[in-house]
Amino acid sequence: MTPTAAAADSPPAATVLEAVIVAHGQPGDPEPQEAALQALAARVAAHLPGATLRGATLAQPGALEAALAGLAAPLVYPFFMAEGYFTGRALPARLRQTGAKARQTAPFGTDPALPALMAGAALAAAAEAGIDPAGATLLLAAHGSQVSASSKDTVYAMAAALRRLTPFRAVTVGLIEEPPFLAAAARGLGPALCLPFFALRAGHVVGDIPEALAEAGFAGPLLPPIGEHPGVPALIAAALAREAAVAPG
Repeated sequence: MTPTAAAADSPPAATVLEAVIVAHGQPGDPEPQEAALQALAARVAAHLPGATLRGATLAQPGALEAALAGLAAPLVYPFFMAEGYFTGRALPARLRQTGAKARQTAPFGTDPALPALMAGAALAAAAEAGIDPAGATLLLAAHGSQVSASSKDTVYAMAAALRRLTPFRAVTVGLIEEPPFLAAAARGLGPALCLPFFALRAGHVVGDIPEALAEAGFAGPLLPPIGEHPGVPALIAAALAREAAVAPG
């Protein structure tokens, strides 16, 4: 058998999955979010044996460039809740500047598996708090945007999905950056719980959301941001595996 024939008969070499999970981060204090992204990457890697997973924030100077260094053709997974300025302009521009042969995926908040994960989180929290979903409201706290409709559209699409997936009496939305503002949306709901539609525990989650709920007199449970859910690493791993199976272009 000639060498050419032998090569043709051999199975193709497995493609090594390389990926960088990227979030915005917190410009005034970037180190905690940078550490959180690297820890998340390690948890995702546990679901993808043999893969190379790294994490970086845009806020930490040089972090994205360092994460991409030495990777041949990595996937870049935006740990963002919606398409918008950062996924559509800021991140692609940074990737072009690095010269990396990277392929950007859809963001975390648009993953088709996320509604089921959020439904499970909300129902588990209601059960733990002794709240009957049939008589309660699920309040989604989200960012919103004064410059892009995609942020608001994404959370409203999630609310619609959760109405289909859960028995809550109502699923409503409260935003930080635009109407309906969270304090107004949280007022007078009766039995309710609040689930932040955020990827990371940063300024809005630790400050703006609790303050708005306190202003509204909201007495229900405030859940961790959905990005901290223990099922998120497996969700991201599945998304990366699906994307890696798709030929570039």
